[in-house]
Amino acid sequence: MYSSVIKSMVALDDFCSRAPIIPVLSVERASDAVPLAKALIAGGLPVLEVTLRTDAALDVIRAMARVNGGVVGAGTVLTSSQAEEVKKAGARFCVSPGATEALLDACEMLELPLLAGAATASEVMRLMERGYRYAKFFPAEAAGGIPMLKSLNGPLPDMRFCPTGGLTPDNAADYLSLPNVVCAGGSWVAPAALVRQGGWSEIEALARQAAALR
Repeated sequence: MYSSVIKSMVALDDFCSRAPIIPVLSVERASDAVPLAKALIAGGLPVLEVTLRTDAALDVIRAMARVNGGVVGAGTVLTSSQAEEVKKAGARFCVSPGATEALLDACEMLELPLLAGAATASEVMRLMERGYRYAKFFPAEAAGGIPMLKSLNGPLPDMRFCPTGGLTPDNAADYLSLPNVVCAGGSWVAPAALVRQGGWSEIEALARQAAALR
C-alpha cells in the first residue's frame, strides 16, 4: 500500500503543478462535457475536477477523459464504490471533502491518486502518517482560510494543500502566495449559467485569467 501512496503523491505533484487553479465542475448535461473541457484547457487550465453532484457526472468524466491535453479527476468522492466507478469512467485522480479509512484503503488499492480533505492539524497528521503529502484544505474560508494555512505551515511544513471552498478571483492570489499552497480549486471559472448558455469563449477567457493568477 505504501508504494501505491508514493506513486499517487508523484502523480498529484504533477497534476497540482500544471496550473494554479483546478476548476471544480458540476455539469448537468453530458453534451456540455467536451466543449467545456476544450474551453478550459485552451484557457490554460488542463486539470479538471468533475464533482459527483449531478446524474450526468460519470458520463461527463468519460467524455472529458477523451479530450486531448486534459487531466480529468472526480470530486466529491465519498465511498470506495464511487472510487471504483470514477476510475472505470476514466478519472485519473479523485478528490474528497474528507478522508475515511475505507476510502483511503480503496484508493490505495486502486492506485487512484486521492486529494483527501483535511481542515485540522490532527487530520493532516493522520494523512501524513500514511505517506500523504498533498491534501485538499476544505472548506477553506470557513475553516480559517489563509490564517489557518499559515498556522499549519509552521508545525507541518511538509504538507502541501489545494484550498477549495469560498475562493474567488479576489482572494485566490493571496492563497496561492502561501508556501504550502500548490494550487487551488475554484468554481468561478465555469459558472453554471455560462455552461447552460454554451458560453465557451467566455469560459475560456475566465480560464485565462485564472491561469495567470500564480
